Amino acid sequence: MAEAQSVKVMSYNIRFDNPGDGENAWPNRIQKVAHVIQKYGPDLIGIQEALHHQLEDLTRVLPDYTYVGVGRDDGKEKGEYSAVFYRNSRFGVLHSETIWLSPSGEVGSIGWDAAITRIATCARLYDRELKQEFLVANTHFDHVGKQARIGSAVLLAGYLSGMHQVRQPLLLTGDFNCERTEETYTHLLKIANGLTDTRPTNDATGTYCGFEVGAMECKAIDHIFYSSEWVLRHYQVITDNDGKHYPSDHLPVLAELGLSNSK
Repeated sequence: MAEAQSVKVMSYNIRFDNPGDGENAWPNRIQKVAHVIQKYGPDLIGIQEALHHQLEDLTRVLPDYTYVGVGRDDGKEKGEYSAVFYRNSRFGVLHSETIWLSPSGEVGSIGWDAAITRIATCARLYDRELKQEFLVANTHFDHVGKQARIGSAVLLAGYLSGMHQVRQPLLLTGDFNCERTEETYTHLLKIANGLTDTRPTNDATGTYCGFEVGAMECKAIDHIFYSSEWVLRHYQVITDNDGKHYPSDHLPVLAELGLSNSK
């Protein structure tokens, strides 16, 4: 009997185009990042830190994909995106929007003790293979403000729980800048009547490693969560590198999930 259809989801902080990264600057990494995506073939990718031209570069070298999302600085093309990158032959976008993670929610606003503006991009997709609508959200929490991370998790929980009231499956990807031991993580698990982390409880593989292989102890701060309508089939942290450097300073996380009612 053929295995029921599934969706492969990736969360990937591709590192913004910083010329100061030298040999790891974006023009030297475009093909490396694209190769990882081509090799592992995710259907959906929550991409963090991408500037507009980086997303355009990726859609140029990966024409099977497109994206939804806006820049965090002006709600258009300025600043980093938390984009939902998707395989355009498989998904139709029914609705998408970006929210600002701050008490005011105003475009470009900074919340709590955050160092910079933070956003989440949410989309309601129709999956032509699963013949199912579902929600996907992608975000990047602040790297400095502890209260900002907690506040962002609570705000996002309220927003996504409201969207999930129609009981459509939900996937949440992101660089949350928090490990499992932190309060932020606990709030994330409470979203939409309870989310589950795709990372197995006994898996301590880190995801934020810096560019140089073995130069630092990796921290597990990139996560993919799923609602109860899904069943996890596979999880991995992708450690591909050229022997010296990773394609980004974060390792991509990949999960494969099927619907719990699939036969």
